[in-house]
Parts: sequence; structure tokens; C-alpha cells
Amino acid sequence: MSLAPALSPAVSPEREAALLTSVPTGLLISGEWVDSSDGGTFDVHDPATGQVLASLASATSDDAIAALDAADAVQASWARTAPRVRAEILRRAFDLVTERAEDFALLMTLEMGKPLPEARGEVTYGAEFLRWFSEETVRDYGRYLTTPEGKNKILVHHKPVGPCLLITPWNFPLAMATRKVAPAVAAGCTMVLKPAKLTPLTAQYFAQTMLDAGLPAGVLNVVSSSSASGISGPLLKDSRLRKVSFTGSTPVGKRLMADAAQNVLRTSMELGGNAPFIVFEDADLDKAVEGAMAAKMRNMGEACTAANRFLVHETVAQEFTRKFAAAMATLATGRGTDPNTQVGPLIDAGARDDVHALVSAAVDAGAVAVTGGAPVDGPGYFYQHRPRQRPPQRRHPQPGNLRPRRPRHHLHHRSRSNPPGQRQ
Repeated sequence: MSLAPALSPAVSPEREAALLTSVPTGLLISGEWVDSSDGGTFDVHDPATGQVLASLASATSDDAIAALDAADAVQASWARTAPRVRAEILRRAFDLVTERAEDFALLMTLEMGKPLPEARGEVTYGAEFLRWFSEETVRDYGRYLTTPEGKNKILVHHKPVGPCLLITPWNFPLAMATRKVAPAVAAGCTMVLKPAKLTPLTAQYFAQTMLDAGLPAGVLNVVSSSSASGISGPLLKDSRLRKVSFTGSTPVGKRLMADAAQNVLRTSMELGGNAPFIVFEDADLDKAVEGAMAAKMRNMGEACTAANRFLVHETVAQEFTRKFAAAMATLATGRGTDPNTQVGPLIDAGARDDVHALVSAAVDAGAVAVTGGAPVDGPGYFYQHRPRQRPPQRRHPQPGNLRPRRPRHHLHHRSRSNPPGQRQ
């Protein structure tokens, strides 16, 4: 992961405005962009400024059912579509996303806050799902075999599951959409896509790109909404829905699985994350810090795979902390469109408040912040990550962003000849 500043010039306000104007703001149902049934809307904000980027139609429960109506109406005909036809649609979609890479990258930066180099990386990553599944579509082989007793033949034939509900998170607005949509298209399933309300613009633009690639009306329907439960609730109760795919928090995933059980739906769940970063006493600390920066700061740390705690051997904890803090201090914070920015804002005020609450609780428990420790004054949802002075009398430094008074997360060496539990 490169943390070097982007070399491209800053994006002009005119360029941003032109791109935002090109993004559909309605609901995609049966191939048409329409208003919500009650005329309701919700605003999408730039987390770097707090300003409104766009107002989108906010789908209601009735709109969700209308989207499922559209998906169900074309499921049979879409399932009969030749694999080569579906493959070519996905390949054209890959080409179009690649062609529109700068638009997708800028759109993600505006609504999610990540620096443009990070967003460009996501475009490459996200587009690859389209290419991969375009190649796999025609390789959906069945099986023909003889039963063990040799008297009969068995024919295994794969069929589309049916209409699917796809729910995507806010942190990877394009890649999570392509990763769910592409295999559904390849398999011959129709879809209702519910993007995260914090970052729906990329999904809206991607859906239009799928239409431009030749995806038939009704195969992909998009219901952006300010109410997630207002969409998922009625859909999961409808027997026509056959699968739900969700990427997000574990508590929400559990609720969706419980609701999906009523109709025995197939489920695909990517939930939460728990990622310790371990540094042993014989580690090359420079390489350890390099790895820690990559593990922690990919996507600005807003990823389920981001390291969320550091376990460091006590003999190298102080030196690792010093080097890690120094590396964090080199990162420039700002709006993602600024070519010098390496760390953008948090996604919204709630996320910033949650981070500050965690830091404050740690400090109240005896920790000393060596990097950051307070919200940044001014517009947007920024949080300090630069080092702050620490009292010299503190002992047993905690690796990572905080130094506690007690070394509860230090690692101790144990010889192979020592009994379990005995420290050397």
C-alpha cells in the first residue's frame, strides 16, 4: 500500500458539480429511474465539508415491493438467457467502469471521503469482479455421473436461485456492489440492490452503467433509502425473494439471518472484523511499522480487515510505539480531492463521536494518547491522528495509538523448556 501523495492536480468545483449532475437521483425499478411512492428524499453529504452533495429519492416499503415485483417478473426470462449473453454484458460493464474510472473514483471520494488514490484503487479492485465473473459465466458446468451401484445415472444441473436482496456497506461503495451484482448476473438471478444511505451515489452511477452495458430492465433494481429496515423488512417476508447477501455489522447480520429464516432463504453474510497485529521480540521494527501502516490505514482504517489492536512484545514495545507514532505523523489529513491528502474524514459525525468516546474512555482508564486524541475544529468529520506530547513518567507503553499505565497487551517470552504459565 502506497501512502505517497497523489500527483494529479486538485479537482475543480466545476468538475465535481458536472459529475454529481450526471448521477441518477431516483429509484431504479423496471429499468426506469422514478421518484419514491411518497415523494420522500434524503440528503447525501460530503464528510469532508458536511455540505449536501445530492438529494436522492428515499424508497418506501411499497417501493421495495415494487422493485421485487420487477425482479420477479423477469426472473424466468433472465434465467433462460444464454450464459454467453450474460458474460458479454458483464464484460461490457467491466469496460465501461474502467473507461469511467475517474468518475467513479471522484464520486467515491466525494461521498465517502477517501483520498483519490485510494478510490482509484477501489475502481480497479471493484471492476475486476465484473471481468472475473464474465469469464466464469460460461463455465458453470454441471455433472453427469454413474451412481455407486452402477445402475443409474445422475445429472447435476445448476439453476439460478431467483430474486436476491443485496445490501452493501458504505466503506467500499463500488467494490461491494460489483462483488454482489456480478455473480448474480452470471448465475442468472435478478436483484434488488439496497446501497448504504451514507454512500449511495456510486451505486446509483454503477446501476446506470449496468444499463448502459445492456442489462435488461428489471434484472437490477436499486432502492436507496433513509430506512434500511423499511426496505429489508417487507422483502424478507415475501416468499418470492430467495436469497439475501449482506456486508456490514454482526448485530445487523444476525437480525437479517433471523428474518431470513422465516422463509428459509439462502444467505451470504460478511460480518464485522477482529484483526490483531502481533509484533514479536525478534521483529524487524521498521518492517513491522511498514506492515502496521498498511494493515491499519488501508481505506483510512475504515475496513473490516483493519488492525484494531496491537500486541507487541514488552522488550520492543516502546521503540515500536515511537516509530509507529512517527509514521502516523507523516500522514496529511484533508479533503480527499486534495492531491496532498493521505487521510480523509470519518464518514459522519456519529463515527467521529464514537471514535472520540473510545479514546476518552481509554484516557480516563489511564492511557495517554500519543497520536491524535480529539476532533478537528472546523467543517467536516475529521479526527486528529498526529502525535501529542506524553508525560515522561509513564511506564510500560502500550503499542499502537494509546499508552496505558499497565502493560496488559505486552507479550512475554517463554522458553520451550519452561512449564506452561511460567515466564522467563
